[in-house]
Amino acid sequence: MAMNKRDFLRALDDLERQFTSATANPGSYRCERCENCFECMFCKGCSTCSKCTYCTGCEACSGCTHCEDCTDCHNCSYSVQSNSCTGSRYVILSRRCSGCTFCFGCVGLVGKEFHILNEPYPRKEYFDTVAKLKKEFGIRAR
Repeated sequence: MAMNKRDFLRALDDLERQFTSATANPGSYRCERCENCFECMFCKGCSTCSKCTYCTGCEACSGCTHCEDCTDCHNCSYSVQSNSCTGSRYVILSRRCSGCTFCFGCVGLVGKEFHILNEPYPRKEYFDTVAKLKKEFGIRAR
């Protein structure tokens, strides 16, 4: 089929409109109020996520589990209100962290654990401080 640049771009725009107007969740199981998610399970209120499980209110995440209100996170678990994190666990209110565990309000850290606002904390002090911060922010305990 011969087609010029203009025809191609028009067809591409048509496909984009069709895709973005669809709300189906192909391959997903028991998701509620989700839109445009792919192969997710037991998620609620998520959009454009892929292969996530037990996530709530997430957007454009992939391979995440038990995350809440995260955006553009990949292969994260038990994270809350974090953006653009990868391979991280238990990060809260954090941005662009990679391979981190137990970080609260951190930005751009790689492979760190028990940090608050990019500063290291002893394990016990971390959990005591985070418990207080979660209460202040209205973040339910996990």
